[in-house]
Amino acid sequence: MINTQKGMTLIELMVTLAILSIIILGLVVFFTGGVRSWITGQYQLEAQRNARQAMESMVREIRHGKIVEDSSTSTSIVFKTPFNGSPDINYYLDNGTGILYRNTNPIINDVLSLIFTYLDNTDPPDNVIETSDLEFSNKVSKIHIQLQVDVDGDNNPDITLNSDIDLRNFDL
Repeated sequence: MINTQKGMTLIELMVTLAILSIIILGLVVFFTGGVRSWITGQYQLEAQRNARQAMESMVREIRHGKIVEDSSTSTSIVFKTPFNGSPDINYYLDNGTGILYRNTNPIINDVLSLIFTYLDNTDPPDNVIETSDLEFSNKVSKIHIQLQVDVDGDNNPDITLNSDIDLRNFDL
């Protein structure tokens, strides 16, 4: 008698199920990693956009301002704009929270460091001026800003922006 029953054995089904499980597991790991990378990229893109906007805002305002006597440090800057009656503008970093402020308004989060370097226009050009110098505000003609942002919280800068500002109101 010839066996005419056609079908799969239990072992064949288990082997097929194991192979499909391995393939599906690989696809899930692949797509999960891709989604995680995409989300991280979106956070970094947003942080970079915010850092650029903060830097552009600082550069635009500082360029037209004049340093206030004995009030700026390597991590903050206080200056006046040329408009009559305008209050002092202060950019500073709260190291405890990592928030960059303009006066009392937060501008950007996740800031790792903010460094202002003050330079003069003497010969040789671009000498660094110490904020303890008695004529500090009268000598500053150029300011270098370095802004580092750490999006992922690993204490390594993910974004570093540098800008040099030539003060337009120097010697006024």
